[in-house]
Amino acid sequence: MRSSLSLVAATIAVAAADTALAASATVTVEIPRIDAQPYRKPYVAVWLEDATGKQVRMGAVFHDQARIGVRWLPELRTWWRVGGRAMTMPADGISRPTQAPGRHTVTLSGLEGLAPGRYAVVVEAAREKGGRELVKVPFEWRAGRRAAGSARGNAELGAIAVSVQP
Repeated sequence: MRSSLSLVAATIAVAAADTALAASATVTVEIPRIDAQPYRKPYVAVWLEDATGKQVRMGAVFHDQARIGVRWLPELRTWWRVGGRAMTMPADGISRPTQAPGRHTVTLSGLEGLAPGRYAVVVEAAREKGGRELVKVPFEWRAGRRAAGSARGNAELGAIAVSVQP
């Protein structure tokens, strides 16, 4: 009887741990088709910041991985200042090649350790011989609760959607 109770307790503990580890945000980023010649795919950075503007999770950086060094990454000015310059590129799980126009998905995992409060997913884009744009999607994080938000860019970014799963 005692061992079966231990087994039940262990099963519940593992299930609870699996639920906690599943907390993540799915970010859908739309890169619009821009009529420009020559068209260059934008560099894009996606990260999570707290209410004070401090970067708390890095999601992804779309950049030209064939180029050596960080020559164009500082063009993502806000991302570069809040944490990009401290990163070594390419970074496993974060670096991705630049993307063509369309919808792209980025996952921000490890949210279970965040304190409840206000956060924002930030998406920044910069394009050579093009413009720069930064879009913030605010949401309220409460452990065990879903959250969602959306925003839209004006030129370099289209629709940005965030879905937070507990």
